[in-house]
Amino acid sequence: MPAYVIAHLQDAAPHPEIAEYIERLPGTFAPYGGRYLVHMAQHEVKKGSWPGHVVMIGFPGIADPRAWWESPAYHDIAPLRARDGDGDGDIIMVDGVPDGYKPTAAVEAMRESLAGKQL
Repeated sequence: MPAYVIAHLQDAAPHPEIAEYIERLPGTFAPYGGRYLVHMAQHEVKKGSWPGHVVMIGFPGIADPRAWWESPAYHDIAPLRARDGDGDGDIIMVDGVPDGYKPTAAVEAMRESLAGKQL
């Protein structure tokens, strides 16, 4: 089942260290099957507020981004990401859904949970 690392980056001021980080980053996740799916692309907000940029990296499974995040190669470049706490944002790892996924099981579990609360 695929997995993803999603970064919502806000208020990041460009600096030479972040340029080096961006150049070196793909070399750290490629050995784990990672590849860019979204990188600093323009986005269109339909509801709410979403300042900043989005980066999304896809991996074959959830163990892969976990191993990448803890890898010596990534730890070597991670300090380049932020200078003096510069920038703000969130980074998450999330499982995807398998091929052919249908939300039926999730809906059934939701209905069971709601029925239990009505007792």
